[in-house]
Amino acid sequence: MHTDIHPKLPMRDKATTKDFYINKLGFHQLGSKEYDNYLMVKKDCIEIHFFGFKELNPKDNYGMVYIRTEDIDGLYQHYLDNNIAIHPNAPLQVQPWGQKEFSILDPDNNLLTFGQDVE
Repeated sequence: MHTDIHPKLPMRDKATTKDFYINKLGFHQLGSKEYDNYLMVKKDCIEIHFFGFKELNPKDNYGMVYIRTEDIDGLYQHYLDNNIAIHPNAPLQVQPWGQKEFSILDPDNNLLTFGQDVE
């Protein structure tokens, strides 16, 4: 029986990724040991892992994660209030598939889409 999923996304620089997810998005680091090329972060029930990929060209990165939330409006406003750039092609809007969504990009161009069911 499956219980969880923890996506693994590429990162060029661990310090930059760690700063973005912890200091800007409010995640906390998991694990009691530091690894040069691996990072695990968690916020509420969401856990994301990152692997080192120094040669990554962000323009060629298609890493994506869809994160469900219970307060899409509050989260969106929180990100705006904290100067977190909203993806220019994905502001908060209701999609034809019944989800209210918005997206951001992390420092390595991994796309994080946040959504809430509106039906």
